[in-house]
Amino acid sequence: MPMLNSRPQALVQPIHLMPAAARAKLTPLAARLAAELKGDVLFERAARGRYATDASIYQIMPLGVVVPKDQADLTLALDIARDSKVPVLARGAGTSQCGQTIGEALVIDTSKWLNQIVHFDPDARTITVEPGVVLDHLNAWLKPHGLWFPVDVSTSAQCTIGGMAGNNSCGSRSMEYGIMVHNVEAIDAVLADGHEACFTRLSKMTADGRTRALVEDVRKIAQRERDEMREQIPKVLRRVAGYNLDLFECQSPLAFSADGEPNLAHLLVGSEGTLAFSRTLTLKLSPLPAHKTLGIVNFPTFYAAMDMTQHIVKLGPVAVELVDRTMIDLAMSNPAFRPVVEKALVGEPQAVLLVEFAGSDKDTQTAKLAQLVELMGDLGLPGSVVEMPDAAAQKALWDVRKAGLNIMMSMKGDGKPISFIEDCAVPLEHLANYTSRLTDVFHKHGTEGTWYAHASVGTLHVRPILDMRRDGAQKMRAIAEEAAAMVREYKGAYSGEHGDGLCRGEWVAWQYGPRINQAFRDIKALFDPENRLSPDRIVNPPKMDDASNFRFPPSYREREWKPVLDWSAWNVTRDPLTGDEGTRGSGGDRANGLAKAVEMCNNNGHCRKFDAGTMCPSYRITKDEQHVTRGRANTLRLAISGQLGDEGLASSDVKEVLDLCVSCKGCKRDCPTGVDMARLKIEARAAWHARHGTTLRERLIAYLPRYAQYASRMPALAGSLERMPFARWMKARLGLAAQRSFPQFAKPFLPATQPRVKIEAGAKEVLLFVDTFNNYMEPDNARAAQRVLEAAGYTVHFNVKDGERPLCCGRTFLSAGLVDEAKAEARRALDALLPYVERGVSIVGLEPSCLLSLRDEFLGYGYGDAAERLAKSSFLFEEFLVREHDAGRLKLPLKRLHTGKALLHGHCHQKAFDAVRPVQTVLGWIPELKVEAIESSCCGMAGSFGYEAEHYDASKAMAELSLLPAVRKAGDALIVADGTSCRHQIADGAQTEALHVARVLAAALE
Repeated sequence: MPMLNSRPQALVQPIHLMPAAARAKLTPLAARLAAELKGDVLFERAARGRYATDASIYQIMPLGVVVPKDQADLTLALDIARDSKVPVLARGAGTSQCGQTIGEALVIDTSKWLNQIVHFDPDARTITVEPGVVLDHLNAWLKPHGLWFPVDVSTSAQCTIGGMAGNNSCGSRSMEYGIMVHNVEAIDAVLADGHEACFTRLSKMTADGRTRALVEDVRKIAQRERDEMREQIPKVLRRVAGYNLDLFECQSPLAFSADGEPNLAHLLVGSEGTLAFSRTLTLKLSPLPAHKTLGIVNFPTFYAAMDMTQHIVKLGPVAVELVDRTMIDLAMSNPAFRPVVEKALVGEPQAVLLVEFAGSDKDTQTAKLAQLVELMGDLGLPGSVVEMPDAAAQKALWDVRKAGLNIMMSMKGDGKPISFIEDCAVPLEHLANYTSRLTDVFHKHGTEGTWYAHASVGTLHVRPILDMRRDGAQKMRAIAEEAAAMVREYKGAYSGEHGDGLCRGEWVAWQYGPRINQAFRDIKALFDPENRLSPDRIVNPPKMDDASNFRFPPSYREREWKPVLDWSAWNVTRDPLTGDEGTRGSGGDRANGLAKAVEMCNNNGHCRKFDAGTMCPSYRITKDEQHVTRGRANTLRLAISGQLGDEGLASSDVKEVLDLCVSCKGCKRDCPTGVDMARLKIEARAAWHARHGTTLRERLIAYLPRYAQYASRMPALAGSLERMPFARWMKARLGLAAQRSFPQFAKPFLPATQPRVKIEAGAKEVLLFVDTFNNYMEPDNARAAQRVLEAAGYTVHFNVKDGERPLCCGRTFLSAGLVDEAKAEARRALDALLPYVERGVSIVGLEPSCLLSLRDEFLGYGYGDAAERLAKSSFLFEEFLVREHDAGRLKLPLKRLHTGKALLHGHCHQKAFDAVRPVQTVLGWIPELKVEAIESSCCGMAGSFGYEAEHYDASKAMAELSLLPAVRKAGDALIVADGTSCRHQIADGAQTEALHVARVLAAALE
């Protein structure tokens, strides 16, 4: 079978390659695993810390972590754990919200390598996969066959099939397709004693003695408790607590098997890894719906949305999803989501419902959408439906909905929406009263709740806003007890989607009663008598409010730390009832908000996605938890709270985890909770260098803007150095990659003094901010930009001060942790540029990383209003052209070029600031030029990163993901890239010249 995705290149050193002295310090368990396994064995303190959390509120340090390279590795790891009598815990993407994937055990991570397709039968509509397969990857693979796996959970871009089966996941369209248990055909698994068995339909079960005895014993337990199950198990689709012992009740309206035959795989689904370890899973597939329509219903009150859901579902939609006002407001504050959400709103709704119709016939779906519009008019809400038949617009809005959890968690401050009652499911006729009464409970305890998700099946993700460092645990317990009483009153289910874990495990006995709870104990004893598989889940779970398991217990404290950047924007308090935000003091180690910025990561793993965007290029090439934004944020949090030692951000653990971070700022845009790892890296680099100093290579790179003016007087020198016999030695001495050439200098573009021009009244002015690279290395770009601006009638000023070197953004100093030097450059730029800003002159730049420093890094230096005003007046070249064109102030006479196609690679920082579209727009002004954006992440050059010897392989691997292959296939198309580093990488890797958009426009001037 073809593989779903290729094996990632190993860029970290596993334990079995460590020096003997280092291996000798390992525990016997770690040493044996390292000696016998091919995959990664991670027992270091920071590595274990990265696996101590998932998307829940809990943190438990594991014994160690194994990342098996293949099925043989998995079997061997389980054998060694059994011999050592240590517990094991299965983990996929670590996105579970109830603590299923953390524990004091040997964690086995299947997401990196055990992610292949084993067998595909399109006629039977089944597929067999390894547990680490990501849902979106699977559905992308299936799409050409017209099939999909329809349990479409919101974390589909990162969650794994094994984790979905473990938690009995549900998804937005469960009213049409059922939940995970309805869509799993078979599971090949390893039992606690090492026995391998295939759990499937009874008629297909193998007849070995161990398996046959298990099946018979489970059947006896089910028969014993048949009457009790019929009495106690809620009659709602969404109930995922405990074990699916009622799998033998095949005549039930909630039967797992449509044909009435019991399937023992369904016992493992939802068992949270407590009964067996899945090796492969066989899934049932569904035809892709050919046509979809979407209606967004806007409601004046939250209660109305809940009350009318029961009428909407009668129209036969496949999904009815809720988005409340809190989520709307938070999404509107995210630049990536705002334009999408705005199109879905009518006025200022307090809630909206996303109602989707899907099927094979387009006219039928269009008619149903019309029926929805008519229904809402009949219910007293005419004009409340935004009709969305376009597939691209639908996908964009569903992407916002899928980011719901992360959007909710983007609230700043210590109070966060906490998951513990969010999956209660009640019958639709009670939904409005349940939500209204629960809101009253929140108010009673001085807080408010956030709401979103599956209105169609009565499961709403409601999270009260609590501060777990203070009184959150007490309120959590009180709210849970009152919510549980209501769920029982309405004959609903307390666990309706995300499983039990640490969060709801103790409520299993409450939900089902002592007899069924004892039956669960009996089943656990049959499968795992030594309690080694995910111990203390479902059976004998801890209390949900056991503070020793919290990520932020009341004892949590950050170390004293004086940051070099201004983090006051994260230093807020939030009234949980009104949502009003305020500032908590100023200055100091805690009040500056650095810790709060780190803690914005809620561990949901959105940074592990591969489908689009920039985030996270280092994870894309390694698939290592260490090299993803979540792993970095966890390491920083552990460091600043003293859990990794006394060095804090200056520790080697922090330096190592940031080693492959290319400061792409992809997380600044793509992370829905707003983790800004590029800025955090500046803080960490400054801490490291304050303690350990800077290297010669770092100083060489940092001070480039200072000595570039001298190098440019001898432009042939770099080429001469490259040809000299000692060039390779020199590069090795500096730690530079031998494969990279020295930068090529040229006669500078900028004049020594500002040209004196007479400004006529009403004249159009602009200041062209020419950075070090476009001034001293690629001056043709600056000349082209000047030509275009002057052709459009602008008087062009430059970033020079008489008698001084050109103004600079200071970015190269940040890469070496020399923040004071960067601040000095920023101060110099502010003083020189603000007079232009005051008279309305825009500052326009060519290099994205430099110009956007004025809009980003400058705001973190503590320069207040001056930096804010400069940021608002600073534009990339193409942004400025589009703004002026839209305002009717710009016309460019352009002619067609020699080619009719251009491929555009966006610089990472352009993507982070949504500044790629203006490039596409201005290129679109050229007659008959078709512009196509390359779906690429970071080019991998990232300033000095691609020059550094230890990072060269990683740099090229990032470029080879999509950028370089696309360039090689481009034919005679223009390659457009505004970033200096991007153009260098393209030249080195594809032997192709890429052009700045200014040069393309200049070439097209008539």
